[in-house]
Amino acid sequence: MGISFSSVVDAPVDEVFAWHARPGAVVRLTPPWLPMKLKREAASIRDGRAEFSLVPGVRLVARHDPRGYVESERFVDVLETFPVGALGGWRHCHEFTDLGGTRTRATDRVDTPVPERLLRAMFVYRHRQLADDLAAHAWARALRPEPMTVAVTGSSGLIGTALTALLTTGGHRVIRLVRGRARGWDERFWNPERPAADLLDDVDAVVHLAGESIAGRFTEEHKREIRDSRVTPTRLLAERAAATGVEVFACASAIGFYGPDRGDEVLTEHAAAGDGFLAGVVADWEAATEPAAEGGVRVVRVRTGIVQSPNGGALRLQRPLFSAALGGRIGSGRQWTSWIGIDDLTDIYLRALVDSRLSGPVNAVSPHPLRNAEYTDILAGVLHRPALIPVPAFGPRLLLGREGAAEIAEAGQRVVPAALAAVGHRFRFPSLEGALRHVLGKARAVGVGVGVG
Repeated sequence: MGISFSSVVDAPVDEVFAWHARPGAVVRLTPPWLPMKLKREAASIRDGRAEFSLVPGVRLVARHDPRGYVESERFVDVLETFPVGALGGWRHCHEFTDLGGTRTRATDRVDTPVPERLLRAMFVYRHRQLADDLAAHAWARALRPEPMTVAVTGSSGLIGTALTALLTTGGHRVIRLVRGRARGWDERFWNPERPAADLLDDVDAVVHLAGESIAGRFTEEHKREIRDSRVTPTRLLAERAAATGVEVFACASAIGFYGPDRGDEVLTEHAAAGDGFLAGVVADWEAATEPAAEGGVRVVRVRTGIVQSPNGGALRLQRPLFSAALGGRIGSGRQWTSWIGIDDLTDIYLRALVDSRLSGPVNAVSPHPLRNAEYTDILAGVLHRPALIPVPAFGPRLLLGREGAAEIAEAGQRVVPAALAAVGHRFRFPSLEGALRHVLGKARAVGVGVGVG
């Protein structure tokens, strides 16, 4: 049985084909709700092999068939290990048709007995990702036509994985700063306590994402790890950026800067710092970037909201609970939730790198914050489940302690992206429902044609 999925994207055919051929494309196209993790990316879409892990001990290998390769027109991959036997075979032909000007028809043709209804969500996701990523690269090139060399810390984390793939599919070179042994030309060893003098040689920009997770009970040891993993390493890296003369230093930050409870106050980048442990850490974290700014580097501090991805963060914990109809609001549900879709967040980092109008703090949040009760109702609706079981206050306090619960689970900040609005930034998913549908495989197939034959 053959299944086809087709859509028209606003980009020349050569650019659409090149996007698929660059490192990171398979990361950008793999739906986050699938139980798959990329272990090795194909070196070439002509004749390379990509390897994924499924459940522990089970792998999936996709081999590109050189007989199906036609430059700028077609490439083919075939599954050659489990679950080929269970599926009865899988041959996937990627076709690209030049419609003239800046329009290309992208078509996926899959020969497999797997029912179309089980594949539809995956291909709706892939075609939306392709169109949105190509649009992001187009506006980025309009701001800075030349590709950049970007050094990234925390490249293997939730945000780093998505961002490095976005950058490489756009033609940028990424150098991963790793704390273990560097294993290739695209990695450099980074000692956070003593960065090497040549660490940032030949680098245009730095994206600093590394830091201990804030999740967990707020013991004195955990709080020390949160602070120590951010403040001193950031200051030393910022000093190295200034000494090397990089153009841009984009540093992760957090809306925890505004404190755990600001009520209904609308918080732009000009709002004062709040109270509490995390507010203090974030203020010191941002201050640690000052050596770069004083050295003439454009510094962007990306104050990130609650990231929406089933691969990590709060949604990773909430999804199974809500899927089992065990989810609900936290406490009164009146606290504000300032959120951001994972792909909108990577777009913000891309803009931070290429848009010289951005500097200082930038609120990386959707323009539409919601109260926690609204958030939970929308999540439950996307998953077609009720949200009937509120989480009592003592629940988060048992897991996180009183201070941790107040700083994380019960926190509320009504944050808006004023700096992004000032430069005319457009969000892929300004509404929560759209963002959740996309990352949870519940999106509607707008602009995507599906055929079975």
